[in-house]
Amino acid sequence: MTQPSSPSPTATYRLQLQPDFPFAAAERAVPHLAELGVSHLHLSPVLESVPGSTHGYDVVDHTAVRAELGGERGLRQLAATARAHGLGLVVDLVPNHMAVPQPAGLNGPLWEVLRDGPASPYARWFDIDWDGGHDGRLLLPVLGGPLGDELPHFVVAAGDGVLRYHEHAFPLRPGTEELPLPRLLASQWYRLAWWRLARSELNYRRFFTISELIGVRVEDPEVFDATHRTMLRLVRDGVIDGLRIDHPDGLVDPGGYLARLHEGTGGRWTVVEKILTGDERLPASWACAGTTGYDALRHIDGLFVCPQGSGRLFSHYRDFVTPLADEGGDWEETVRRAAYEVVTHDLAAEVERLVRTAARISGRAPRPGDHAPWALRQALRELLVRLPVYRPYAADATRAATDAAMLGRAAAGARGAFRVPEEARAVDLIHDLALGRCPDEPDGDDGHGDTPDAADRADRADFAARFAQTASALHAKSVEDTAFYRYPVLLSACEVGGDPGEPALGPDAFHAYCARVQRDWPTTGTVLSTHDTKRSADVRARIAVLSECPDRWRDVLGSMAEAAVCGAGSGVDGAGPADPMVSWLAWQTAFGLGAPAGGAGAERVAPAVLKAAREAGLRTSWTEPRADYEEAVTEFVHSGPCGPLGAPLAALDAELAPFVRANVLGAALLHLTMPGVPDLYQGSERLHTALVDPDNRAPARFRPELLAELDGGAAPLDLSAEKLRLTATALRLRRRRPEWFGAAASYEPVRAEGPAADHCVAFCRSGRVVTVLTRLSLRLVETGGWWDTGLRLPPGGPWRELLTGREVPGGALVGLSELLADAPVALFAAE
Repeated sequence: MTQPSSPSPTATYRLQLQPDFPFAAAERAVPHLAELGVSHLHLSPVLESVPGSTHGYDVVDHTAVRAELGGERGLRQLAATARAHGLGLVVDLVPNHMAVPQPAGLNGPLWEVLRDGPASPYARWFDIDWDGGHDGRLLLPVLGGPLGDELPHFVVAAGDGVLRYHEHAFPLRPGTEELPLPRLLASQWYRLAWWRLARSELNYRRFFTISELIGVRVEDPEVFDATHRTMLRLVRDGVIDGLRIDHPDGLVDPGGYLARLHEGTGGRWTVVEKILTGDERLPASWACAGTTGYDALRHIDGLFVCPQGSGRLFSHYRDFVTPLADEGGDWEETVRRAAYEVVTHDLAAEVERLVRTAARISGRAPRPGDHAPWALRQALRELLVRLPVYRPYAADATRAATDAAMLGRAAAGARGAFRVPEEARAVDLIHDLALGRCPDEPDGDDGHGDTPDAADRADRADFAARFAQTASALHAKSVEDTAFYRYPVLLSACEVGGDPGEPALGPDAFHAYCARVQRDWPTTGTVLSTHDTKRSADVRARIAVLSECPDRWRDVLGSMAEAAVCGAGSGVDGAGPADPMVSWLAWQTAFGLGAPAGGAGAERVAPAVLKAAREAGLRTSWTEPRADYEEAVTEFVHSGPCGPLGAPLAALDAELAPFVRANVLGAALLHLTMPGVPDLYQGSERLHTALVDPDNRAPARFRPELLAELDGGAAPLDLSAEKLRLTATALRLRRRRPEWFGAAASYEPVRAEGPAADHCVAFCRSGRVVTVLTRLSLRLVETGGWWDTGLRLPPGGPWRELLTGREVPGGALVGLSELLADAPVALFAAE
């Protein structure tokens, strides 16, 4: 952990900037957000990006603030207004990649590289393998079909030195303007190709599998300086107070990058979008305050999943869907199959680059391994698919032992994929290179006293970095973007950082996590909803209740008999006559959204279900869409979950409303009072039901008049208002008493006593704040309620409940049926 040089935020509020919500709109929201109680606005990327972009992660110019948002003048005005209301700014920074835009000239540095090739001073900016085939040219997979079919669509503007193809424009290499078209194309520093060639022929690093985003080499000090100059100037000028770092796992050396950034910002509060899995820990050496908070999301959500009920829900899912083990029948098998598909198909180009590098290193070794390319390729794939985390960190000493053990276990499994033991030695080579070691020698000594030459050292460093980068892309695409959509048992568990195979976590696990965060990363970020979550927190809170009543969910679907299953088209090209998996997903999605029957709900649910089907890639996909199947799915959503057949959902919704309320308010209170800095996504201070993007990226809308009414003493009339009152109360307490929640604060579990103790989660912050909430409230009611279960508040006090004004003496044992008589949550303070 690195403590920031300036005060950490007490809470941040994420705004998705876009042309329909520019700096001026954010400025108008400042008074309301200040009144809400946050300390900082958290802005999506602000640098110049592709025109019309609704997210800003497709940067085209690091030297300018985005004109569509209001430019630097608009940003400075927003900062001034925010500061006048006591707020600072945290900004999302994208160091890993830039856009390959249409036309390419929007990205000035890339334009020069396309024109001048490796000799361009900007060539060092981009992660291009000029020796990776294509006669030393950069592959641009932008054509709608094979080159020969697309030739009639090329237009040469010789006077402008530009080659045009539909909306694309590319620079011509000087002196080639008058050549015949075939020779002109062959003479450029780029090779224009059919978009389908990207997966196997691409020779530049990209963001995951998105060829429209090209990797930037920020590990080069010159590139770092050039791409960060504007942002660091804005930090020095006091416009920006903190940073969120997008996708650090795409970088060659995340730790080195963060150290350089820490120096450049003077140690401003910085969090990184690092997704931790299982028991993985953030590298202790990283110069940051912590993660953006997906690890907190996992621990909060897990509290509201019933372990027994989720197991029974899986049994009902299996009966309804009848999936194969590796197509949603078993989580581990589903992940493994998805990983093989992605590493073999989607990331073929990335794997081939590693194969070439490994072959060069092996050929130079004092004892050459004589490894065939196929063996190196298989060893790479088998190792990569067995990594349980996003990536190893070979250059980080604090992770060396952990990563070595992890890769050792993966290598042991990978060797079993080879029939000939001697050929399995390729696994040993890949294992050593992934750890940054010389082949066959753990200590880096080649055994002959020879020092590796510069080319060999460069290749080994390159391999270790690219192996890690490829591992990150593989995990994201195979787990988040594939397996999550093939295993829809409990959709609330299919979330970034989540574990659908083990969706439930108990109070002890939550308390242990919070204690560790307070000790190691006390100012880390925490989140419940983001622009990247597949379902907002309140949608997940609704769905999680189903783990407490799996038989009711079975009965709802069973009551509709065959009408509960999507007919899924005519069967053309394998589309098939029925799809129970997408049906299960559609029903849960509609329930989670609380979608009313009719067009409004269907217009949101249908695109989310179609996206899920495409991401799953079993019956349709982004690259091979099945029109008849997709039409059938859309019709099913309109007529079923969001149509006349959806009446049972409305009845279930009404029946479960009290328990949804407990989940919504409980998760919100945990998020706002646990260790770390809570980040609220736009609109989530009220009831916020949103599905996967683009549904969750609509321009923000605010209700300042509702907050004013509540502040004036009005009682909340619905769950949305109740959540707003709770959120404002907790945020204002954090802002008023930052020392109770910050780096010097403490965290202590408060244990309930009695037969229903496991249904209560409570903790004390710094001896002055006590959070109390109900978990698994439906099961609590079914087992008779709290009975004589009580909670002993810490000594001191008196403790005042901030939502009701009620006071309780310190040290008193109070029955939970009394303590939580009016609401499933309580927030006490001893001021």
